[in-house]
Amino acid sequence: MCANCGCQDGKTTMLDLQTGETTTIAANHQHSSAAHHSHDHNEQHDHAHRHHQHHDSSQHQHHDSREYAADHRGHSQPSERSTSVDIIDVESRILAKNDQLAAKNRAWFAGREILALNLVSSPGAGKTTLLERTIRDLAGELPLYVIEGDQATANDGERIREAGASVVQVNTGTGCHLDAAMVTRALSALKPGPGAIVLIENVGNLVCPALFDLGERAKAVMFPVTDGEDKPLKYPHIFRAAGIVILGKIDLLPNLDFSLAEAIDNVAKVNPDATILQVSARSGQGMTLWYDWLRSQFEAARQSAFA
Repeated sequence: MCANCGCQDGKTTMLDLQTGETTTIAANHQHSSAAHHSHDHNEQHDHAHRHHQHHDSSQHQHHDSREYAADHRGHSQPSERSTSVDIIDVESRILAKNDQLAAKNRAWFAGREILALNLVSSPGAGKTTLLERTIRDLAGELPLYVIEGDQATANDGERIREAGASVVQVNTGTGCHLDAAMVTRALSALKPGPGAIVLIENVGNLVCPALFDLGERAKAVMFPVTDGEDKPLKYPHIFRAAGIVILGKIDLLPNLDFSLAEAIDNVAKVNPDATILQVSARSGQGMTLWYDWLRSQFEAARQSAFA
């Protein structure tokens, strides 16, 4: 998994598309005391404990990996056991540190009545296209801010900026996901106002984003009909963590051999509580359902800040 595979050894950079300023983020999840300089956490810790109770959809799937590793320690050769224990310890410490930072992010969002969503999918699923249309259609109604995650280029960040939203591009280099520290740094540049919506477009990957909590209220998993119906069965952790599953690119269905019924059934097998929407960001089909869900989550986030 990401905690020990070395994918985080590369340099992570952050580009503020509003100012053009580029900043290097230290590798290996180093987190300076200045990283939260815009986060007023002292007054938010009570929110963190109360607000965290509302995040069943953000349960940390990294516990599964710890259990898996623990189950297999007994099968290791004696010379391998100490190495296995060391790896599990490293994983646990990395994920525990990430969880602590995610809790701070969550408290910061709660204290400002901000809805944060973590948008995840395989590469090319249509996340950026969905965000572009959402930004344009909801302009003037909802204050939308975007953190755009990719390994390289600012192509998607430029698309989001042209659509009309403030955006910070985070390039992870060899990293295959965003983590809570990266989101913290991005927020310090993005500066979303109170009562905003922060949409975090994660790096295209159906594995590692399931392990790393960012402080979001919910994960939104894009599941395009150009993928196979069995994706939820192949990648159960990310679908199990989803608050909503968006079956995208449905305008292409007439040209595909894809069973909607089978795909929906597979999602339900893994996560019977997930909301499932059928959407085409290009044709507009189903987008009103997505907007209604977004509005409902926005209102719930504002209400839960006072719970």
